[in-house]
Amino acid sequence: MTQYKLIKKDPAFYKRVFSIAWPIALQSLISIGVTMLDNIMVGKLGDNALSATSLATSFISVFHIFCMGLGMGASVLVSRYWGMKTAAETEGDSAGKANAERALKQTLALMLRITLGLAFCFCLATAFFPQSIMRMYNNEPAVLELGAVYFKYSIITYFFLGTSLVCTIVLRSVGQVKLPLFVSMGAFSINLCANYLLIFGKFGFPKMGIAGAALATLLARTFEAVMICGYLLVVDKKIRFRIKDLFMNTNSLVGEYFRISIPVLISDAILAIGSNTVTMVIGHLGSTFVSANSITTTTQQLSSVVITGVCQAGAIVTGQTLGEGGKEKAMEQGYLFMGLGLLLGTVSAAIIILISNPIIASYDNVSEETVRIARQLMLAISLIIVFQGTNSIMTKGVLRGGGDTKMLMLADNIFLWVLAIPLGLLGGFVLKVPPFWIYIFLKSDQIVKAVWALIRLSSGKWIKKITVGKAENAGEESLQLKTAEE
Repeated sequence: MTQYKLIKKDPAFYKRVFSIAWPIALQSLISIGVTMLDNIMVGKLGDNALSATSLATSFISVFHIFCMGLGMGASVLVSRYWGMKTAAETEGDSAGKANAERALKQTLALMLRITLGLAFCFCLATAFFPQSIMRMYNNEPAVLELGAVYFKYSIITYFFLGTSLVCTIVLRSVGQVKLPLFVSMGAFSINLCANYLLIFGKFGFPKMGIAGAALATLLARTFEAVMICGYLLVVDKKIRFRIKDLFMNTNSLVGEYFRISIPVLISDAILAIGSNTVTMVIGHLGSTFVSANSITTTTQQLSSVVITGVCQAGAIVTGQTLGEGGKEKAMEQGYLFMGLGLLLGTVSAAIIILISNPIIASYDNVSEETVRIARQLMLAISLIIVFQGTNSIMTKGVLRGGGDTKMLMLADNIFLWVLAIPLGLLGGFVLKVPPFWIYIFLKSDQIVKAVWALIRLSSGKWIKKITVGKAENAGEESLQLKTAEE
């Protein structure tokens, strides 16, 4: 049996991974910077404003996670089809290349149709039931009222957020990683300036408070969508997807798309509901706990941007490697990704410990109780991030890139709903343990998933075969992914 290593001298592999990961990581850093600046600026309006923004954003984050599921599910197919296209070009197989290109476009068409439909549903919910949505998280009248105001200016955000996000993920899957980074830089500048002008009413602009924060975010999302989607639909020369392709016949790919991509969507959707259940638990523990969690969540994201980049690079590299037919190579790379996860998780923990006090100190208008809770949560996060970093790179990266989407759907949600959420409810409302232990309980699934991911990796069952078959509903050959365990 081949002995795989967690660390190995392989410059080509690490260069390939980080050439994909660093623009994604930097883009994530910019996005998190926007969130952090939002929190700091809104935090100057007081605990209620910060809590309302945090909780309203949590609902919008449900849509964000849904779109991540759609985009990453499509990315599994896109990466593999791109690998097949590359292999067909190398072998001079023009028919195989044409099939791969058509499958790429069909995947994008299906993904965008679902994204727009989902955005419409969230748009209606936010427009007609803002108070009801906020009440799921918190019952304090002041927080409910402010949250409804934030929603009022966020109604159409979903269309811009969804399309830019899924198109960004697809562009990354074919090696287009720098454009989204530059677009995010522009969006960051727009959001920062608009926040300053609209929240505090500077240079003659109206002082809008929390509404200004929502409007600034909408302006930034609009810019992102126009730039990313405009590039994909007009300029891009790799996929060559155009507006007319949105209406193309996708019958020959529907079965494969739903079988491979939908488990990712379902998994991330249920996880989004689970994460919001966690937010609801936190919300009902009081506004000070919510504010503290908002501070620490941003810090956690800030410290793990490289993990985010390597996670997506793992899915892309694994998918392309398998698309080219390299099963043994994918197994070897899987262990190297596991080693990277352990290393980066440990580094992230060290960063959290180093920056926690300065970050908390920057929120100078929050209560002493919020500060006290935030310090406990920072300590808990520094422990959890080691496991979370490792399992994220494996489950959302390597194993997902290998096509193991159904098993991941089961594992993700069993660990969350059977372990983490019950423990969090028990600790927060029955045992009433300190905030440190409440957070550990709520994130206990991250520890278990890290161990499970190693077991799944070593089994080799996460690698799925790729074969070429005939489309049943179209009289032509098309690429089909057959999910058959080795």
